This record gives sequence, structure tokens and C-alpha cells, in this order.
Amino acid sequence: MTNALGAARKTPALWFSLAVMSCVCAFVLATPALATTPGGVASTTPEAEAPTETTAPAGKAVLVNGRAVPPADAPPAVKRVIAAANKIRSKPYIYGGGHARWWDSGYDCSGAVSFALHGGELLATPMPSGSLAGWGEAGKGRWITVYANGGHAYAIIAGLRWDTAGTTNGTGPRWHKSLGAQASGPFTSRHPEGY
Repeated sequence: MTNALGAARKTPALWFSLAVMSCVCAFVLATPALATTPGGVASTTPEAEAPTETTAPAGKAVLVNGRAVPPADAPPAVKRVIAAANKIRSKPYIYGGGHARWWDSGYDCSGAVSFALHGGELLATPMPSGSLAGWGEAGKGRWITVYANGGHAYAIIAGLRWDTAGTTNGTGPRWHKSLGAQASGPFTSRHPEGY
């Protein structure tokens, strides 16, 4: 090492190379490992982001700054549905958004519902509203109920409404405390088996 430093003092280029290498080594050793995030619209599966709050009291999700916090007693799939929906909760409304690909610049009603369900591994491909009206099991579910007709779809997930209609915070997918439909019905109620 002493010979290398002595030679470096005589050769500016070698001195510069050693200085750069020592900075790079120091940076690499001091930098914590970074988690990877989805690479954009080419990604086919939504990644569930780590929630700021882990869980809410048992029974019903709560809203914290527009983000749904799942109840402590929710099944893992329901927690994943909520985490997926949280990832797009501030995207704008775009007609047809979320149908050509999972990651999109905006979502329509059925694209947003499909994205959330896919996050919980309850739906393999995006579905339009009319198709969601025949998806899953008939009737209301314990944790998730999708309401759909030929023109609109929304979901009640752990006691919160996931919808692109009825918002004062801009258009697009948002969580709501109010469970009532904000679009014209009638709606068919459907749920994933077991939920």
C-alpha cells in the first residue's frame, strides 16, 4: 500500500484514480440497501407499498390523510387489496385507464376496482364494469363487495368505499367514508369467494 501511495504522488492520474475509488467505496459502504419499486407502466403486477400505519382497530378500515389503514383482523388478501388501492389513490380519472396495463397514468372506475382486486390476487386481468357485474359470487361479502352495472363500478372494502365518483378531492380513485353509491344504479353486488 505504501508503494502504491508513493507511486501515486508521482503520477497525478494514478492519484486521482485512487481518490475516486476510495470515494466510491466509502459511498457504497455507507449507503443502505435500497428497495426496488415497480418500473412503471410495463410492470404487470402492482407491488404493495409498506403502509405508514400498520393496522386499524379490528372490524373496519380507517382513513388517515386519504389513505386506508386496514383493520387488524382483516385477512392478508384484504390487506393487500387495500395496499394496492392506496398506491393509486391520488391518480386522476382517465376513461379506459387501468385496462390496457396495470400501471397507468390514471384509472377509470372499473380499472381502479380491478387494480385493487389484482393487488389481493383476486383478479387476474382488468375487467370493465359490465363484466364486474357478473364476477365472483353473488351478493355482499364480509370484507369486499363490488357494486357494478354496465356504466359504473365501485367497491366497499373493509368498510370504506373505493370509488372514482363522489369526491371533492379531485376526480379519480379515492377512498370514502360514505358507503352510498354516487352514481346512478341499480347495481349488482358481487364478492370474491370467502371474502
